[in-house]
Amino acid sequence: MLSLPPTVKIYVAAGAVDLRKGFDGLSAVTRQVIGEDPLSGHLFCFINRRRDRAKILVWDRSGFWLLYKRLEQGRLHLPKEPAPGARHIELEASELSLLLEGIDLRGARRRPRWQPLTS
Repeated sequence: MLSLPPTVKIYVAAGAVDLRKGFDGLSAVTRQVIGEDPLSGHLFCFINRRRDRAKILVWDRSGFWLLYKRLEQGRLHLPKEPAPGARHIELEASELSLLLEGIDLRGARRRPRWQPLTS
């Protein structure tokens, strides 16, 4: 499971991305497709057309990290469909972990969470 602070957002490009791109190419895709600053410290995930590989781009104040995952069997499934016309979706860390394991969450239901009472 990924351990990320709650201030870090996770964005996944809705469409397929050419994963031959490196740091600079994925930074450009982040700006053009997702519409966010790649230097923000958020995680940006890109999935290939066959949906068996993913790359995650993240900035950590001194440089970029590029994480690459290849599933040997199965496919990567987005846990929710993007809204019509949306070019990306936002995930929680738990959803990203399950996505990277190849687990299909489309039929899963999230249980209600505890919410503090507001006065």
